[in-house]
Amino acid sequence: MTSENRVDMIELHRNTAEHLAWAGAQVLALLAVAATVGLGPLGWAAGLACALGTQALVRRAMLRHATTCLGPADRITLVRAALTAVITALVADGVGPSLLVVLGVVALISDFLDGQVARRTGTTSPFGARLDMEVDAFLILVLSVHVATALGPWVLAIGLMRYAFVAASWRLRWLREQLPPSRARKAVAAVQGIVLVAVSSGLVPHAAAWVFLALLVLVWSFGRDVLWLRRSRT
Repeated sequence: MTSENRVDMIELHRNTAEHLAWAGAQVLALLAVAATVGLGPLGWAAGLACALGTQALVRRAMLRHATTCLGPADRITLVRAALTAVITALVADGVGPSLLVVLGVVALISDFLDGQVARRTGTTSPFGARLDMEVDAFLILVLSVHVATALGPWVLAIGLMRYAFVAASWRLRWLREQLPPSRARKAVAAVQGIVLVAVSSGLVPHAAAWVFLALLVLVWSFGRDVLWLRRSRT
């Protein structure tokens, strides 16, 4: 075995151990929730599926992007993924909104921090950007499911829009092209999370109006990107 192959094997074992550690941390978080507010079978099933599925998909994405190790920003994103697994369990189990809102706020803060850390440490990467986007998309989907139970199924359009775009790209190849960086796109994504977490508290007046405005802004953002891709296609 060459020295290069030996290094690759060591890195592979190290990555496997870290992925197992993250999965274990997510299970411990679910145990903590179960011990405090309680968690039924449906909540456990949803939380475990989210936790284990996340680690499997992260490992697959690392292989696809030829990424050998996680950066500091990636680990912050995985903290948000762990919080999302717990939030998923709470939503599936119908637990009261107090803990969900607290975890949602922490998740939104981590969304701001991972980008700052990536830029300041010079560890930005396509893998990290994709991981951040997918975790955000799933968190918004879970929050939209929770809010939809109170305001109606139309709220699900917020959480499903990203996945509808991906599904459309399977048929329309020009939707897979790289979009230019956009602060507006990032701001719109942040607005979705903020509005959904705030409305989840049950304390926001005219909640339906705020969610509908967030949905309109999201439709504008996706519409603008689709038009740009259509005009730029070769």
